[in-house]
Amino acid sequence: MRELDTREYISTLRDLVREGHDVSLIVSGSSMSPFLIHHRDTIIFGPVEGSLRRGDMVFYERPTGQFVMHRVRRVCTEGLYLIGDAQTQTEGPLPPSCVFAIVKAVRRNGRLLDKKSWQWRFFATIWLRIIPFRPLIIKIYRRICLLKRYD
Repeated sequence: MRELDTREYISTLRDLVREGHDVSLIVSGSSMSPFLIHHRDTIIFGPVEGSLRRGDMVFYERPTGQFVMHRVRRVCTEGLYLIGDAQTQTEGPLPPSCVFAIVKAVRRNGRLLDKKSWQWRFFATIWLRIIPFRPLIIKIYRRICLLKRYD
């Protein structure tokens, strides 16, 4: 078994995407919560085919070299504006060339979801419109989950 650092591993996955392959990766981090949960869910991503649109989940490399998966909030002439589902601050503008993959499906809590699922559509549309209310909604959601755990 060979050990890879994260940057080398993601670079290898990026190369596979450039060759036209779809690849999967277990979610690491909490910026896409509550849609995707750290170490529970898996994303399936591949090459970008066509234009990026509001609501798309993309894998990109920041100018610092950090690899991130967030959702497209806005596409305009200056570039892309991106945001994680758990965040209230938008990042951008970033050049579209920093995006190397688009998320095509997710395995969320064991179920395969694509862009046609209601959960995906909710986070790609409504969730993007209620950014200022996200912290309160997430706080309530976490309390409900905590209460369910003790039932």
